[in-house]
Amino acid sequence: MLATILFGSLMITSCSSGCKECKAVSETDDTSQFVTITDVVPDVILEIRYYGTYNFVGTRIDGYEEPTALLTRVAADSLKAVSDDVKALGYRLKIYDAYRPQKGVDHFVRWAEDVTDTLMKSYFYPDLDKSVLFPQDYICLKSGHTRGSTLDLTLFDMTTEKEVDMGGTFDWFGPESHPDFCGNPETGEYTGDNSKSPANPKRSITPEQFQNRMILRQAMMRHGFKPFDTEWWHFTLKNEPFPDTYFTFPVKQL
Repeated sequence: MLATILFGSLMITSCSSGCKECKAVSETDDTSQFVTITDVVPDVILEIRYYGTYNFVGTRIDGYEEPTALLTRVAADSLKAVSDDVKALGYRLKIYDAYRPQKGVDHFVRWAEDVTDTLMKSYFYPDLDKSVLFPQDYICLKSGHTRGSTLDLTLFDMTTEKEVDMGGTFDWFGPESHPDFCGNPETGEYTGDNSKSPANPKRSITPEQFQNRMILRQAMMRHGFKPFDTEWWHFTLKNEPFPDTYFTFPVKQL
């Protein structure tokens, strides 16, 4: 986890709540409580970044066998309500990633350990030395995505037929991806405060870009998803059905 000059990212992506994800958990390949998202929310647009090569690794990620997106049934039902909400505002949901198999997380870990592989550095982490990705919790051994009720997404404008400008792209490693960059996400107030970007203090987002982030955030929160404090695109169902289970089956049509 660029709309203008910036890119957005997961704090990226392997940990959804810092390394507190890295705990003893059960693993299973049971797909019985999962659905293909497009079967429940047919209006979503899919751009599954880890199936392709335009991602921070620069290659297809292990476990992504088809360019589709999966979620637990309850998370998909809640996402349908979000979709209905934003459609009334003239938007559609665009999904970059949803369920992620443990095999994919393991691929991220191997990539992070190889500090010589910086193929995509200029696109996703130009301000960071790759050696800091583990210490700064950009990459961890476990990810909330693997529990099946977390997804990364943005908005698509049905009038312009373009992705909504969020002032940053999915999977940009840095403070510019934080929901509170240049504003207060709790109040929805734009402040212009870009002091969290010490590597490039000239970076900022506009009031419109901040408000676009808030439209997505508020729609997701209205329907039971909680945001993540380092990635504007990342949300987890509050009452996720498998808080301690990490799944291992591959991403492909169910």
